Amino acid sequence: MTLQIRLFATLKEHANASHISLDMPLPSSVAQLRQTIATHYPQLAPALPSALVAINKAFASDQTLIQPGDEIAIFPPVSGGADLPHPTYFAISADPPNLNAIHQHLLRPDIGAIVSFTGSVRGQTQREGLPPQTLYLEYEAYNEMAEAKMAQIAHEIWERWPTVKGIAIVQRIGRLDIGDITTFVACASGHRDQGVFDAARYGIDRLKEIVPVWKKEVGPNKSAWVEGHYHPTETDN
Repeated sequence: MTLQIRLFATLKEHANASHISLDMPLPSSVAQLRQTIATHYPQLAPALPSALVAINKAFASDQTLIQPGDEIAIFPPVSGGADLPHPTYFAISADPPNLNAIHQHLLRPDIGAIVSFTGSVRGQTQREGLPPQTLYLEYEAYNEMAEAKMAQIAHEIWERWPTVKGIAIVQRIGRLDIGDITTFVACASGHRDQGVFDAARYGIDRLKEIVPVWKKEVGPNKSAWVEGHYHPTETDN
C-alpha cells in the first residue's frame, strides 16, 4: 500500500518536500517504517533515529502498528479540542495575538487573577551550533496536532490545579523578527494563590515538550533548526 507521510522542520528540509510516498505492506510497525524510509530516502536516514512519529495526531512508539488510512507524520523532537469545561483560547497563528482580547475572553465574574507568560524573539543566542546573532526566527507547526496538544495541556492543568479555570495558549508561526511575540500562555482563577503561577509555568514548559512546533534561528552567516531534547512517548497522549 502507498503511504503519504508528512514531514516537518529538518526532515522536510532534508527531503526538500513536505510529503514523501512509500510503498509498504500493512499493518507494519513504526520501526519498520523508519527502516523503509532510510532505504528509500537515504538523505533522511541521519535524522530518523531521533525523529518522532505521529499516527493520527498521536505520538507513536516503534511498536505501534500502522493501519490502512492512518495519517502519518514525522518530525524532530519539539523544542486543541472538545470537552473543555472552562473558557479557553488556543491558536497557531502568523498574526500577533491581541493580548487584551484574550484576557477579556478568559474573564468571568468569578475570575480575580490571570497570570501569563509571554515569549519573544531575542537578538543573541549563546547556544552551541546556533548563530551568535539572530536576525529573525522562522516557526513551523503541525497545526492540527498542535491544536489537539494544546487542549491536552489544558486538561493536564485542570487535573493538577482544579481551581484554575480559563486557559489560553498561543504559538506564532512564520517569520518573527526581534522583539516579536513567539508564545503566550495564560491561566485564570478566582485568586492569585490558587495555582495560576505554577499552572502558567507548567503550560509553557509542556508546550515546549509535546506541541509539534519548530523554529529556525537565522543569523547573518548561517541558519539552524533548533531541536528539543525531550522525546514524547505514547504516555504523553
